[in-house]
Amino acid sequence: MCDFTEDQTADDEMNVKVLDFEHFLPMLQTVAKNKDQATYEDYVEGLRVFAKEGNGTVMGAEIRHVLVTLGEKMTEEEVEMLVAGHEDSNGCINYEELICMVLNG
Repeated sequence: MCDFTEDQTADDEMNVKVLDFEHFLPMLQTVAKNKDQATYEDYVEGLRVFAKEGNGTVMGAEIRHVLVTLGEKMTEEEVEMLVAGHEDSNGCINYEELICMVLNG
């Protein structure tokens, strides 16, 4: 018969630990809830890609195209409601102001 040292026993225990459903479910719910919550900085970083001038604005036409055709697609009507009043005389939208408006409801 073999004698296990304490280290071997601890290692063996770690290999057979089981997490019951009662303890697993709250962990899963926390991860699932937080994975889809982007921060203000996440949105700014995502829209900065479209800011060709580097001045904090994006072309309204480009943002409309992206929102209608990519990811969780919005309808043209939804996009128009979203960007209404945010375009300047050059057709540009300050994306940081737009993000603040969206996040603040």
